[in-house]
Amino acid sequence: MERKWWTLVAVCTATFMLLLDITVVNVALPDIERELGASFTELQWVVDAYALMLAGLLLTAGSLGDLLGRRRIFVGGLGLFTVASLLCALAPSATALDLARGLQGVGGAGMFATSLALIGQEFRGPERATAFGAWGATTGGAVAVGPLLGGVLTESLSWEWIFLINLPVGAAAIWLSLARLVDERAPDTGGVDLPGLLTFSGALFAFVFALIRGNDEGWGSPMILGLLAAAAGLLALFVAVERARERPMFDLTLFRVPTFVGACVAAFALSASMFAMFLYLTLYIQSVLGYSPLEAGLRFLPITLLSFAVAPVAGKLSERLPVRGFLGGGLALVGAGLLLMAGLRADSEWTALLAGFVLAGAGIGMVNPPLASTAIGVVDPRRGGMASGINTTFRQVGIATGIAALGAVFQHRVASDLTERLAGTPAAGSADRLAEAVVGGGSQAAARGAPAGSRAVLEEAARAAFVSGLNEILLIAAAVAFVGAILSFALVRRRDFVAVREPAAAAAPA
Repeated sequence: MERKWWTLVAVCTATFMLLLDITVVNVALPDIERELGASFTELQWVVDAYALMLAGLLLTAGSLGDLLGRRRIFVGGLGLFTVASLLCALAPSATALDLARGLQGVGGAGMFATSLALIGQEFRGPERATAFGAWGATTGGAVAVGPLLGGVLTESLSWEWIFLINLPVGAAAIWLSLARLVDERAPDTGGVDLPGLLTFSGALFAFVFALIRGNDEGWGSPMILGLLAAAAGLLALFVAVERARERPMFDLTLFRVPTFVGACVAAFALSASMFAMFLYLTLYIQSVLGYSPLEAGLRFLPITLLSFAVAPVAGKLSERLPVRGFLGGGLALVGAGLLLMAGLRADSEWTALLAGFVLAGAGIGMVNPPLASTAIGVVDPRRGGMASGINTTFRQVGIATGIAALGAVFQHRVASDLTERLAGTPAAGSADRLAEAVVGGGSQAAARGAPAGSRAVLEEAARAAFVSGLNEILLIAAAVAFVGAILSFALVRRRDFVAVREPAAAAAPA
């Protein structure tokens, strides 16, 4: 087999492992909470530590690949990701797991930032479209099977195996990469933008940390106000640094193109709405409704399989029909799906989510393929890697900030609802402790530890409070999706695409 096909196999294998580890973790979170005694904040960091490091280092990793060699950074990222997976499985505490997940994000940035560049350097002409199609199918497949595989591993073995499975896969991908891939560097690279890296990553971390700690510390506390001020100051400094650099890692001039802005808005909105909600929906299905990890994974199939089935159809149709219809329409479907889910009651079963899952799954499938092509289709091909990296960064920032912001609202709503429900009862003094258990998915265990006479009251109050909080953040997530739909539909324009300079493309629908 030719070298280019071995490159495609290696990149797709690594990408599958990378994306699988994003989706597979969700169904294991309740087991992690029980076995490691994780708090709600620590559960959020299991996802956010990974997303933050991936978002903060993605563009820097791409620059390093251009400077030092793409295979070198790809293999280094693979190795670090594999070692970090072992550390995740061996983590003795939730804090150790969060740190290991952050290390996974560092490795993931090296892998993800160089994947498309490695494919691009090997394939030309029609074969390039075939290769990118295979890579796209791999990303869709990872998303589709992630919840189910996570359920199987967690239930039949243990949650540690969602990380241990990466060891043989990572080792095989490293061997294949070293044996078959070649190292290429980009000519005339601008080097690593260290000031941009530090200011951007610092701003993102300070903002997300403030969102996660806001309820516990108090939103008016010096710590939270200081973090928010630091985030704003670092972000302003980042903009100044990037504008001053001759070759910035984050080219702000790209945002002069409305379609590129629309693509970034769509990426952020999809991640901050539906993908951020996966954490809270998983806690609801497993911890409130009482389903096992495998049963929870099966119940997510309407979303994952529909998104997988709709994606290739949307990808084909978006070549002939207006892209903004797919981005705006898909996000509108996601928003409608989240609205349908928001009508939960304390006695609802999982089927109350089914109609929303169907709409949201179709919406995700409509958005993903044209989103990737739009981000790079409106810039000069020489800047396609940066454009793709910025769009992927917006995806990860959406997940990180979405989980943190929705979690802050969820935590506050559950606490206030429980305080109101338990007022005047013997359990009133336990409202704060119970609220902390409820948001982390441990309400049943907390209720069982109460005196026998008050257990039924506590269980009923805890379930109702969780559902109340979940309904509220489902509405907020739906609003984010609808705003994203409106903005992406308004901003994305056919005339911004580089291809419109060609005569054949001029007749394309507006």
